[in-house]
Amino acid sequence: MNPLPVSLPFTDRSEAGRRLAERVRPHVADDPLVLALPRGGVPVGAELARLLRIPLDVVVVRKIGVPGHPELGVGAIAEDGHVCYDDAALARLRLTREHLQRTVAAERVELGRRLEAYRRGRPPPDLRGRDVVVVDDGIATGGTARAALRMVRRSHPARLLLAVPVAAQAALDALGGDADGIVALTVPDNFRAVGEWYRDFGQLSDEEVTALIGEPHEAPAGPTSAVRIRAGEVTLDAELAGAAGVRATVVVALGRGREDPAQRAVAAGLGRAGYATLLLDLLTADEARPAAAAADPRDAGVGAAEAADRLAAAVGWLRRSTRTGRGRVGVLGSGPGVPAALRAAADHPADIAAVVLNGGRPDAAAEELGRVRVPVLALVQGSDSFVRELAQWAVGRLGGPGEVREVSGAERLTGSGTAWREAGAAAAEWFDRHL
Repeated sequence: MNPLPVSLPFTDRSEAGRRLAERVRPHVADDPLVLALPRGGVPVGAELARLLRIPLDVVVVRKIGVPGHPELGVGAIAEDGHVCYDDAALARLRLTREHLQRTVAAERVELGRRLEAYRRGRPPPDLRGRDVVVVDDGIATGGTARAALRMVRRSHPARLLLAVPVAAQAALDALGGDADGIVALTVPDNFRAVGEWYRDFGQLSDEEVTALIGEPHEAPAGPTSAVRIRAGEVTLDAELAGAAGVRATVVVALGRGREDPAQRAVAAGLGRAGYATLLLDLLTADEARPAAAAADPRDAGVGAAEAADRLAAAVGWLRRSTRTGRGRVGVLGSGPGVPAALRAAADHPADIAAVVLNGGRPDAAAEELGRVRVPVLALVQGSDSFVRELAQWAVGRLGGPGEVREVSGAERLTGSGTAWREAGAAAAEWFDRHL
């Protein structure tokens, strides 16, 4: 947690969500999801999800108050039915859990009503293996946030983050063990109540909450957006671009070359042909420095098998987190992406429907060639007999259909724009046939 000084109070919850978004962005990578606490947390979470282009849902929690003094929270109940008691507060008030039975029962009824109002029969989202951001408009005591975090933790997310615009320091200290990370815009010394830090702190209706969570927040099909994808212990940089009337999605798997004009030209050609593209760097910036011109990811200390696992993780993210990726997915591999594409296709035939190899070293995946059953096109420069023979050798050992094609724009794409377009057109034609 790194609270920063901000101009207070916030205008409203939406402004707070906009400020929070940039602080949260570096912390989410793997199929992220925003879970907002209704009602007040939903406008904050909706704005955050909109700016980060990730899905939004709610995590419904009800405070358990002291009988006769409902403003005094002594616990909370989460939507999965678990009750989180503040036993220290109960002891101070000389109350037992049995004293709260009627209150808990009443809150269960209200919780069920709100779930029906907000989800309207939709099942709760699957949180396993995802980066989950729990959002509220502020934290005073932390009781409801604790219940929400513990409920999410029981669903085994990859990473659990708590994000709030304003909070009391004591509450954040108490919640530190329930989240993998906490982002708070400000933690004022003179904190007394959340509402004091907003100019507009009006209450929301159930209808307003339902409308906010019904808005689209996922990565769009049209604009280009930078994304970060967690793959094992590393986070990969990528760029997602849509296309008009998307027919399928192609992952352009590279070493560290998504900024290369040639690779971007090939991706743009695929876009013009109707394909959404994910330009993916398989190497991190640190890994790429000693291997800027590497033809094999092993030169950067990254084995071909690990590069394939990273590619598979990116394809998995694409299929889970974007609308276009839920259809058929192709892979175009260049440099280190060539053996990675072959290995990933061998291991994940249900996720990868076709492959194009743009030069590279397919022999780095020699042991996997027989297991590759999806259609594979190998693009080679006609002037390079060694690369052509290597591609022919590899294609001859595939377990499925394959073809070698000579194009002037293969491999390094150092020629003219016409050469780049030729490579992109050949790839698009292959994907037209097989996706």
